[in-house]
This record gives sequence, C-alpha cells and structure tokens, in this order.
Amino acid sequence: MNSLFERFTFNLKTVSEANRGLLAVTRKEMADHLSQKRFFILALLITVACLASLYVAASTIRSSVGENQIDFVFLRLFTTSGDTLPFSFISFVSFLGPLVGITMGFDAINGERDRGTLSRVLSQPIYRDAVINGKFAAGVAVLALVIFGLVALVAGLGLVLIGIPPTVEEALRIVVYMLLSVVYIAFWLALSILFSVLFRQTSTSALAGVAAWLFLAIFAGLLAGMVAEGIYPVTESSSTQQVLAQAHLQQALARISPSTLYDEAITTLLDPGVRTLGPVLLEQTVGAVKGPLTIGQSLLLIWPHLVGLAAATLICFAFAYTVFMRQEIRA
Repeated sequence: MNSLFERFTFNLKTVSEANRGLLAVTRKEMADHLSQKRFFILALLITVACLASLYVAASTIRSSVGENQIDFVFLRLFTTSGDTLPFSFISFVSFLGPLVGITMGFDAINGERDRGTLSRVLSQPIYRDAVINGKFAAGVAVLALVIFGLVALVAGLGLVLIGIPPTVEEALRIVVYMLLSVVYIAFWLALSILFSVLFRQTSTSALAGVAAWLFLAIFAGLLAGMVAEGIYPVTESSSTQQVLAQAHLQQALARISPSTLYDEAITTLLDPGVRTLGPVLLEQTVGAVKGPLTIGQSLLLIWPHLVGLAAATLICFAFAYTVFMRQEIRA
C-alpha cells in the first residue's frame, strides 16, 4: 500500500515537473487566440449565422403556436429551421465549428518554428510538455468560452422572442449539448495541431485540415453509402434482411466519421422524441410506449457517441504529443 502511494506521488511529481510553465503558456496562447483577426472574423461569422437561425426558428415557432401542441418549445430554438433559412442553430455549429478548431491549431507548432520563437521558448525553463499541453488547453478553453457564450446569447434572445423559459430538463440538455460541442470542436483542434507537428509548412497543415474536414463532414457519408451498396446491392426483389444489412453497414461505416457521431448525438439530445438511431421494423414498435425520452435515456442512447468523440480527440492529441516530443528542434 505504501509502495503504491509512493509510486503515485512520484508519478504526480514527475507530471507536475514536466508541465512547469504550463499556466504561463496557456495564458499566452489564450491571449493570442482572442487577439487574432482570423479568429474574430470566423467567430463573428458563426455568431451572425446562428442569430439568423434563431430569428427564423422563433418566427416558425410563433406561427405554429395554436395550430399544434408543441413540446420542448425552448429546445426547438436550436433545432428548428424555416423556408427562408433551411439551417438550424445546431446545423451551423456542426458545419462551421470544425473550421474554428482548424483555424486555431493549424500553425500551432510549425508557425512557431517558422518565426524562430519555438527554440527561444524552449531555451527558457519550460519543458516541451508544457508547450504542447498549454497550446491544447488554451484552445479548449477558448472554444468553451465561444460555445458557452454563443449558446447563452441565443438562449437569452430566444427567451425574449418566445417568452417561454426552459424547463430543468431542457436546461440540462442544453448544458450537455454545449459540453459535447466543445469536445467535438476540440477534436478538430487536436487534429490541426497534429498536422502542424507533422508538416513543416503552415499552408500544408491548413490544407490538410480543410481536406480532412471536407472528407469527414461531407464525403465520408457518401462513400459509406457506395460501399454498402456495393457489398449488399438492393433491388426491388431484395429481401428485408438484405435491405437491413445494407442500412446497418452504411450506418456503421458512416460512424467512423466524428461528424456523423456528433450529428446523431446532438439530434438525439435536443429532440427527446428520437427513440432510436438505426432502422426499425414495424413489428419492433408493437407495444412500445409513446412519449419522449428522459435525459437519462437519451444519454444512454448516445453514450457510445460521447465515448467515441472523446477517444478520437484524445488519440489525435496523444499522437501529436508523441511526435512533438520526438522531434528535433534547432535554433
């Protein structure tokens, strides 16, 4: 027992020693992010787009009042789109959020190397661990600031527009949505930091980040459908098992992309009426109790998605950390 405690204390002391200067690097990186014009322009673009989606959603909700019974009205501010703007708030965050992560990390290491400041920083009593950990921690902190601020702004304006406050369950779902969005965009931040470690040129790492975003957000779903169609071709005479096999394979392949995991997770989280994420036969719905899921049931449904997104983020950053620690840095 004493041996385990001594080993834990030694490891904790080693980690603490290796991250000496972490707080200074994090503060400096946060100040750099918040003062960059490119970050300000992109954040402003997302804010304007989300406010436009809020206005359309509020107008749609107000026009629907009295026609149908609407449940979870406050959550619909984030999920409703309209004829004039066919994108909801969560659609904008899902599509443009990765660009924020890529913008913040594509020159994290190679930009410092090009300016000659990396070797100067490492000549100070600061270990490499603190440099890359501080850059990632600062990025995640700024992302959390942006997401929480944006959602708070939209929720406050939405409350004024529709005049209906959120219930406790709606508020909890929104909090989980914000945390999930931070993890999702942190994945793109970790991926862009990885590219900045692997590639010497900042333009190459930026191009690699955008290419990865286009592939995972758009083309991965199309390729999954093509592969599933090739393995399990479906015709008019195909059996139910063949159709289900193609649908299951397509869904499994599409879920390799973090974008698919995030889209499915937030749709389930912000729409309590979603009860399943896969194809369902009519016979499987017999006896099912009609009604929305509780937040606990929704979290159980998307738990694999949450674990997958967190694992993908940690794997990308761990790879970047390992490569950076092994690189030679010359003055």
